[in-house]
Amino acid sequence: MALFGKPPEQNPEDRIELDENAFREERNFQVAVENLKAYSDAEKIQEMVREGKLVFLRIKELREADINELKRAVERLKKTINASDGDIVGVDEDVLICCPPNARVFRG
Repeated sequence: MALFGKPPEQNPEDRIELDENAFREERNFQVAVENLKAYSDAEKIQEMVREGKLVFLRIKELREADINELKRAVERLKKTINASDGDIVGVDEDVLICCPPNARVFRG
């Protein structure tokens, strides 16, 4: 290849045509944003993760209302998500990311 000047001649036999869809894969990945307002909301979040959805979970409201109920709900989520080979990560004190088995959060 020439940086400056004429490009080298190409032989038509050196080229191959690729199907433009050959490298596309079906992407059916859903992301949800939910609020954890009560311990009972954990069941809904568990079901979403089982369905393959990545969930950004806001926990501020429950943390301010009842920290013990929040701890119970997070423990319940951790058990279910870890059992299904998913991942759960605290982003800050107000948000958790709950990942299905096909997603991971990079911790760097």
